Order: sequence, then C-alpha cells, then structure tokens
Amino acid sequence: MIKILFICHGNICRSPMCEYVMKDLVERQGLSDCFFIDSAATSREEIGNRVHRGTREKLKKEGIFCGDHRARQMTRADYEQFDYLIGMDTWNIDNMQRIVRQDPEKKISRLLDFSECPRDIQDPWYTGNFDVTYEDVAEGCQALLEYIKENDL
Repeated sequence: MIKILFICHGNICRSPMCEYVMKDLVERQGLSDCFFIDSAATSREEIGNRVHRGTREKLKKEGIFCGDHRARQMTRADYEQFDYLIGMDTWNIDNMQRIVRQDPEKKISRLLDFSECPRDIQDPWYTGNFDVTYEDVAEGCQALLEYIKENDL
C-alpha cells in the first residue's frame, strides 16, 4: 500500500484539498485499495479545525467528496509511516524538514515537483483564489499519481 501525506501550513486549505482530490483520482481509477491518503499541517495554529469553507465549496463544485477532516500537525513519526510527504511550497518543505530533521529516504517533495512546471502552490488563505489553487492541486495530484503508477505500483 502506498501511503501519501499532503502537508501545508495549517491543514485547512491546500493539503486537505490534495487529500480529497487524490482520493477521488485513485477511486476513479479503481486504485483505492492501493493507497492510504491523509493530510497534515506544519503549524499548530488550526489543530482540530475543519477544512476551510473555500476548499469545501470548491471541492463540492468539482463534484469531489470532502469528508470531516480535522487539522492535525505533522510529526516525526509520520516520516516512518508514509512513503511520500508532499508539501505545497518551499516554506512548507523547510518546516517539514525541521520536523523530521533528516530525509535520508528522499520522501519529502513539493507536489508540483512531479509536474512539467515545478513551482509552489499559492495559499488561498492569503490569495482568496481557490480556483487557481484547485487547478494546481489537480495538476500536481495527477502528475504524482502517474509517477507512482510508473515507479511503485
């Protein structure tokens, strides 16, 4: 089973969007039994809070189920439990590396590093643009899934 943890700053906008988009992708391809997908934060600011309204509304508009995820903070133990630890931007990556201290298995990367145009995913908490974030997330999740199918399945 491939285990993916998506990580952003607060775990209420980008990373849960990735979690549900990726769950939808693998379900539509009949691969749900091959994956465990979750999300977490690098900070403690939103611990216990629900997925941001903007993310829930965008996922609903796209026909993607959004469960009752509650924000949690990434831990060092997550490094051992997950195969892929996927951050949304360079700042997330720096904070993830601070939490795990070392990445000897090279499990940490940005989501869009798997795409043809590597870049950060802007935080809609600040931009207010959940549409652009969704487009980046969808692109990144599709690219990550293709990478995993070619290399790990």
